[in-house]
Amino acid sequence: MPSAPINGIDLYYEISGPAEAPAVVFLHGAGGNHISWWQQVPVFNQTYRCISLDHRGFGRSLDPTGAGAARFVDDLEALLAHLGVDQVALVAQSMGGRTALGFSVRHPQRVRALVMADTWGFFDWPEQVERANVLREQQPNSTDPLLVRAVGPKFRRDEPLRTFLYQQVGGLNPPRDASTNADPGAPTVAQVSALRVPLLMIEGADDEVVPPPLMRAFHALVPGSEYVEVPDAGHSVYFENARQFNDLVGPFLARHLGG
Repeated sequence: MPSAPINGIDLYYEISGPAEAPAVVFLHGAGGNHISWWQQVPVFNQTYRCISLDHRGFGRSLDPTGAGAARFVDDLEALLAHLGVDQVALVAQSMGGRTALGFSVRHPQRVRALVMADTWGFFDWPEQVERANVLREQQPNSTDPLLVRAVGPKFRRDEPLRTFLYQQVGGLNPPRDASTNADPGAPTVAQVSALRVPLLMIEGADDEVVPPPLMRAFHALVPGSEYVEVPDAGHSVYFENARQFNDLVGPFLARHLGG
C-alpha cells in the first residue's frame, strides 16, 4: 500500500481517478482516517484525481515524534511534492480543516477550491474559542467521547448500524494525546479574513462538536465564502447524509475545476 517517506514518518495515502484530471485531496477529522471518505471517493474519482490520506497519528500514519497537528500542513506540502501535484482542491472535515486552511493561507495560489465541512479550521481566533467554550458548557453531553458526538442525535437514533460503522472506522486509529490538537503555527484572523480562495462551508444543523454559531461566525469572517446548513445532520454531514454532501460539493468543484 502506498506511503510517502516525508518529514520523518511514512505518510499513508491512497490515490484514484484519471491521472491527468484535477486533483482533489480529502482530509479527515479526528474521528476518522482515509477510510472515512468511502462515500465520496468512488463518486468523485470518476471525474477527478482523488487523494485521501491518514494524517500523522491516524490510521496507518504513525507519529513517533508526537508532532501532531503542528506538522499537518508540512505533511500535505511534502505529499503533494512527492506526487508531483501543484494545483489542488481541498475537501476537509473537522480536524482536517486545520490542514486545509493552513495550506490555503500558506499557498493560496495553489488552491483552486476549498470545502470546509463542520470546521472553522481551529486557527488562532480567541473570540471564537470563547464562543466555543460557552456553547460547550450549554451542552448536556459535552463530556461524551468524540466518536459518540461526531454524528448527530437523529442519526444515532435512526441509523444504529451506520453509527456503529462510524465508530469502528474511528477505532482503527492509534491512541493519541492532546498534543495532536496543538498547532502553534496556526493562521491568524487577519490571514484568514484576507483569504480569497473559493470557499464552501457545509454545516450540520445539529452539530454538537462545532455548533452552527461557530460556522456562521467563520462564514461572516471570510468575504465571498458560501455557507450551507444541512438540516437533521450532526458533525459528520459527509457520512450521515452523503448524497446531500456530494450534491453540494460536486457542483462547487465543477464550477472551479471543471468536469
